Amino acid sequence: MTSDLERRIHEHREGLTPGFAWKYGCTRLVWYEEHWDIGSAIQREKSLKRWNRQWKLDLVEAMNPGWDDLYLTLW
Repeated sequence: MTSDLERRIHEHREGLTPGFAWKYGCTRLVWYEEHWDIGSAIQREKSLKRWNRQWKLDLVEAMNPGWDDLYLTLW
C-alpha cells in the first residue's frame, strides 16, 4: 500500500528498499487498485494477505491477462 505509486514503483525497480519485491526481483506492476480513503485500503490489503496464491493469480488475470507492465499506463 502506498500513497505515491510512482515513487514506490521506482523504489522497486531500482532495488532501493529491501523486502519481498527486492528479494524476488519484482519489477513489473501487473495489478493495482485505487482507494479513496486509507481505511478501505488497509482493509483490502489485510484481506488480500489472507488470500491463497491462486486467488491472487486469478485477480491479476482478470485485470491484466497478458501480465503487461501497467506502470506506463498510469500517467
